Amino acid sequence: MSNIVSLQKGGNTVLAESGTIIVEVRWNSTSVLDVSSFLVAANGKVPSDDYMVFYNQETEPEQSVNLTTNDKNRVVFTIQLEKLSSIIQQCFFTATLEGNSTFAAVQGLSITVKSTQGEVCYQIDDATEERALVLAEVYRHQSKFKFRAIGRGFNGGLKPLAESYGVEVEEPEVPSIPKIEPIQEINLTKIDLLKKKVAISLEKKKIASEKARVAVVFDASGSMTNLYHRGTIQRAFERVLAVAACMDDNGELDVWFFGSKFMKAKSVTEHDFEGYIQRTYPAPKMFGGLGAGNNEPPVMKDIIQHYVKKEPRKDMPSYVIFFSDGGIYQDKEIAKILVDAAKQNIFWQFIGLGNANYGVLRKLDDLPGRLIDNADFFALDDLDKVSDEELYNRLFDEFPKWLKEAREKGILH
Repeated sequence: MSNIVSLQKGGNTVLAESGTIIVEVRWNSTSVLDVSSFLVAANGKVPSDDYMVFYNQETEPEQSVNLTTNDKNRVVFTIQLEKLSSIIQQCFFTATLEGNSTFAAVQGLSITVKSTQGEVCYQIDDATEERALVLAEVYRHQSKFKFRAIGRGFNGGLKPLAESYGVEVEEPEVPSIPKIEPIQEINLTKIDLLKKKVAISLEKKKIASEKARVAVVFDASGSMTNLYHRGTIQRAFERVLAVAACMDDNGELDVWFFGSKFMKAKSVTEHDFEGYIQRTYPAPKMFGGLGAGNNEPPVMKDIIQHYVKKEPRKDMPSYVIFFSDGGIYQDKEIAKILVDAAKQNIFWQFIGLGNANYGVLRKLDDLPGRLIDNADFFALDDLDKVSDEELYNRLFDEFPKWLKEAREKGILH
């Protein structure tokens, strides 16, 4: 029998280019788990409800993913990689509990994948108050498929989890309850409401007490003009500002813009968020401002200079959220900057806007030569269509792991 390789949370491994793989979920306790697989396209949603595989729908239209075993403490899926629809980019595997039960009572939960490359297992041992978990994913990576250990908690049970992947779940109608007007109206801003959602995500990731210097970098190249005109960048700014309001050591968000050139803008707090983008970098300035091209290295170097040389803080990490719509071509220089910066207490969270050329950013999982993995990347087809909850969960997906490793390596004191 071949040895079983263990993956840690956030880890990934290559599976195969073709053939059949077996995904098995096991647990030891008497808890009743509903284990499902969601087959999603590049936008993170199922093409239709038929692409959710679970106890009541044991396969999908191409019959490439099949639920073959659904026992008391064991669920098995088979995936025929050649038959998987070309529009499917990821197969997520999830587990949910009914009622008010939580995963604190579930013992020995693990997910194992068997392929021609061998057997890999991920043991989920840190779940507590969650009622739903995203266990892992099988995803396309160039010409091959890879497996990633996720272990991410999700609010609610099967219904909200399914709906987050675009599955429509019908519920029986219930009588409406008359609305009771509050005695006193509380004037909450957009940022107040977003902060509540950030706090929930931080709590789930067990980093609610962490503080960091938070920064955002906005692509201001010519291809971004429409996103500025439509207000998408202002809305993105507001969602990131809520992160700074919760996490930043002084509640300020540091802001950079870049095109062919770059500029550091005035830092901002939640009390001055309205119209910030229009005031600071209005869309009409786009072509005459920082230039129409994409030139990431100078702005990245300026961020490092600011946090490492100008305002050094060994006890305080810097968390940089970097928006780009692609057109990235300086792969070698960007890679070198990230490799060198792995020794600094800066974590880079890159977000792609739309399907575009993201160059080296798509290869961050496999970027060699770094002391620790100091960067993450995900792309969104339409930022405005991604819920706040999903955005914040993805923003904090790899940051907690980096915090732990940075402290272990003495990068962060």
